[in-house]
Formats: sequence, C-alpha cells, structure tokens
Amino acid sequence: MKAIGTFSVTSFVPTEVTQDPPVTTALPVGLATIEKHFDGEVTGRSATLFTSAFDLSTGVGTYVAMESFEGALNGSEGTFNFAHSATTGGTDRSNEFFLIVPGSGTGDLTGITGTGGLSVDADGGHHIWFDYELG
Repeated sequence: MKAIGTFSVTSFVPTEVTQDPPVTTALPVGLATIEKHFDGEVTGRSATLFTSAFDLSTGVGTYVAMESFEGALNGSEGTFNFAHSATTGGTDRSNEFFLIVPGSGTGDLTGITGTGGLSVDADGGHHIWFDYELG
C-alpha cells in the first residue's frame, strides 16, 4: 500500500552536544528535536531525534533521524517508528535511506513494515510517502 502526505515542521529545537571523547571535524555535529504535523493520506504528528554533521553556510552535510509517528495511514490508526537519512551537497539530496522500523507498530498499524521517502519542493513544500504492508 502507499500513503502520500504533506508535513510541516512545527518545532525545531537544537540541543547542545558534548562529545566524549571530544573529536573536532570540519563539519560540526548537531542534535535537535523536531515536531512535525502531517496531512493527506498520512495524518498525525511525529516526534523526531535529528542528528547531523552540517555546514549552515554552504548547505553541505548529512543527517540521520529517528521519528516516532502517531496518527493514521489511509485511515488505519496507530503508532510506529521510522528512520531516514540523506546527504546534501548544498542544492541536492543523495544517499537517501528510509525504513519503517519492524516491530514498532501499534493499533491498526501493528505489524507494519516498509519504506518511503521525503522531498522538499523549491518553494519549501514538504512531502512524505510510505510504501508499506500490514501483517
């Protein structure tokens, strides 16, 4: 099955990171928590732990995120986790990864497995899709 939706970031809170042991690289490592709200065939909200090595001035870097979703896909309600990552050279996205965490589903979404993706339009619109199975 496929569910397509849009989302907005309603909260992005950077958190101070202290590495132990300290390691200095050319791109600083950051951590943030994010809240998103979803509309369309994907409805609900998510809480995200977002880590990145990123240069704000050039837009170059990579992120890794773990999201906990609460809502519905095509009307099936429940919760699940999904992980995603991507790299950017400043104007592109590459090396994308997106996976629904097996065994994380509850409610109507118990047993959910699959993949998906994210995209951002040139005008800033955020899109998400899940290719999933329930079992």
